[in-house]
Amino acid sequence: MVIRKIGVLSLGKLMAVMYAGIGLLFGILYALFAVIGGGAMMAMGGEENAALGGGMMMGMGLAAVVVLPILYGVFGFIGGVISAFFFNLAAKYVGGLELEVQ
Repeated sequence: MVIRKIGVLSLGKLMAVMYAGIGLLFGILYALFAVIGGGAMMAMGGEENAALGGGMMMGMGLAAVVVLPILYGVFGFIGGVISAFFFNLAAKYVGGLELEVQ
């Protein structure tokens, strides 16, 4: 089996979903550490600035759960479209990608 052409938008959509999942994982990890760190800042300092900084850090961590999957998805889509375009261009000259399947 030889793959000679990849659907540009098809690969773009697939990569968008895959990268959005990775972004969600990173967003959750970032949020976890930001909430823990922000809570520690708030508990540590008696100053108003410590509480404000800790609260902002916690808020940014929670926002990362929403923002990172969106950004990763958009950049994954763009990367997939570009990759498929260059694959199709190169496959014309080298004959495609040979796969062995069962």
